[in-house]
Amino acid sequence: MSAIYLDNNATTRPAPAVIDAMAAILAENYGNAASIHAMGQRARHAIETAREQIASLIGADGADIALTASGTASDRQAIGGLVAAAKHKPRIVTTAVEHRAVLEPCRRLAAEGCDVVHVRVDAGGALDIDQLSDALTPETAAASVMLANSETGVLFPLPEIARLTRSRGIPLHVDAIQAIGRIPIDVGELGADVVSLSAHKAHGPKGVGAMWIRPGVRFICPQTGARTARDLRDGTENTPAIVGFGVAAGLAGSEIAAMRQVAARRDRLEDAILAADNDAIVAGDRSRRIPNTSAICFRGLEAEAILIGLSECGVYVSSGSACASGSIEPSHVLLAMGLPMDVARGAIRFSLSRETTDEEIDAAVHHVREVVGRLRAFAA
Repeated sequence: MSAIYLDNNATTRPAPAVIDAMAAILAENYGNAASIHAMGQRARHAIETAREQIASLIGADGADIALTASGTASDRQAIGGLVAAAKHKPRIVTTAVEHRAVLEPCRRLAAEGCDVVHVRVDAGGALDIDQLSDALTPETAAASVMLANSETGVLFPLPEIARLTRSRGIPLHVDAIQAIGRIPIDVGELGADVVSLSAHKAHGPKGVGAMWIRPGVRFICPQTGARTARDLRDGTENTPAIVGFGVAAGLAGSEIAAMRQVAARRDRLEDAILAADNDAIVAGDRSRRIPNTSAICFRGLEAEAILIGLSECGVYVSSGSACASGSIEPSHVLLAMGLPMDVARGAIRFSLSRETTDEEIDAAVHHVREVVGRLRAFAA
C-alpha cells in the first residue's frame, strides 16, 4: 500500500479540480486583476467568482469576504482590526486552547499593555462559559474563540458564546479554519462578527485565506487602515491561489455529506487502537467533535518515537498543531485540559479526510499496534 496520510489538520492534498483550475490561470489567464485590459478583467472576474464560492460555503455575501495571504494572516488581521477599532478598550478575551495563530497576536497585544484573558477548559476540552461571562467586561475590545480545536477536534458552542458577547456589545472573532469543509458553517447561525478561513485545510492551495466581516462591525486593518472587506487587499492578488480556494470551497459544500463516513472511519480507528492498548486514551469529548479528528494519548510513551516509527511504516500523523510540530514539548491544549504530563507527552493526532479509505484505516491500525507494542516492550 502507498503512503497513508492522516495529517489532514496540518494540510490537505489539493483536489484535482483545484489543481486544474490553478494551472489554467497560470498558463492562460495570468493577467493582473488590477489591469483594465481584457486579460486583467478576466482575472478580476475569476477572483470575484471565487469570492462568491467562498461566501456560499459559509452562508455569506461575497461583498463581505476579504481575501488574505493565509489562515494565520486572517486570524492576525481579525484580532488586530477589532482591537484597533475599539479605542480605549484594553482587554481581549480568548481561550487557553486556541491555535498559535490567535495566541501569538494576543501575546503581542499583551506586551503592548493589553489585558489578555485566557478562558479555561475542562478535562473534555469544553469551554468554561461562566468564566467567559465574567471575563467579558465593558473594557473588552473583542473576544476570539475557535469553532473547532485543531488538536482534539472539540467544538465550542458558538451560538451560545455569540449570544453572550452580543448581549455585552463585544465583537466576536471566530477561527473556523479547522471546521471548513468538515461541518456545515453558516455565519448567521454562528452569530460571529468576523470569521477566519483557510484554503489548504479543505483540499485547496496553501498561501490563501479569507475573512468574513459582518456588515456594520467596527473594524480597522492595522496595516492599511482599511475598514471594509473590499478594501483590505494589499498588493497584487494571488489569482491562482484565490481561484483554487473558490473551487475547493465549492467542492467542500457539495461533499459535506461524505464527512459522515469520515466520522465512522475515525471512530473505528479509535476503537481498534483503544482495544489494543489499555494505556491509550482519546483526549477530548468524543461526542462533540469535527468528524475527522482524533487525539490519542499513549501513556508512558514519547510522541516523537511513535511518529518516527509510524513514518517508517508509511503512516503520516502528527503530535499536535502543525505550527508546533517541530517541538517535542507537550501540547498546550492537552495541558490546559489537565492531562498529566506522562499522558500528554504521548499524544498523537490522527486527522482524516474525505479521501481516507477503509483499507487505509485498517493498515494504520495494524502499524500503530505494531509500533506502540514494540515501544512498550522496549520500555518494559
